Amino acid sequence: MSRYRGPRLRVVRRLGDLPGLTRKGAKRSYPPGQHGQERKKPSEFARRLMEKQKLRFNYGVSERQLLRYVRQARRVKGSTGLVLLQLLEMRLDNIVFRLGFAPTIPAARQVVNHKHFMVNGRVVSIPSYNCKPGDVITVRDREHSRKLVEQNLEFPGLATVPGHLELDKGKLTGKVLSRVEREWVALNIDELLVIEYYSRQA
Repeated sequence: MSRYRGPRLRVVRRLGDLPGLTRKGAKRSYPPGQHGQERKKPSEFARRLMEKQKLRFNYGVSERQLLRYVRQARRVKGSTGLVLLQLLEMRLDNIVFRLGFAPTIPAARQVVNHKHFMVNGRVVSIPSYNCKPGDVITVRDREHSRKLVEQNLEFPGLATVPGHLELDKGKLTGKVLSRVEREWVALNIDELLVIEYYSRQA
């Protein structure tokens, strides 16, 4: 099974804060398991693996999907790490989360799957849909959809809407203004280690 459905705080304890995965914070600061409290310096491979896992769990993508994104990022001019983060940030489920329409990315995936959102006036139910600058994301004009999103907007997952997005709370619409800048990526990650991890595969 490619989609992780286990305890989320277990992952947070292992990898650190993942704002897209859960809003809860771990009470214990050490990794889970029998040897979690042992203070071992991780190897170079372990550091790369942990950074890769952060991306996977935070954005809710499978190993195959992440490898595909890395290969796609390599074909684009510029910093491969930054392009990879931009590709992940421009997914529809992530944009729904960053606008505050859902409390987490897994919750955003679900509301997108259930056809609560439209992109440029058309219903889109694919969470991995790649949004582009100029796209307008709107909540469907149904009472259930609007009520659900209004409840989520009262307690958004992140406090501020990033600079590359524009939110109209009254109309329940969001607009993609541009590609995300590196400082607006909410995840604390070293993307270069992820690229190094995939250097032999991509």
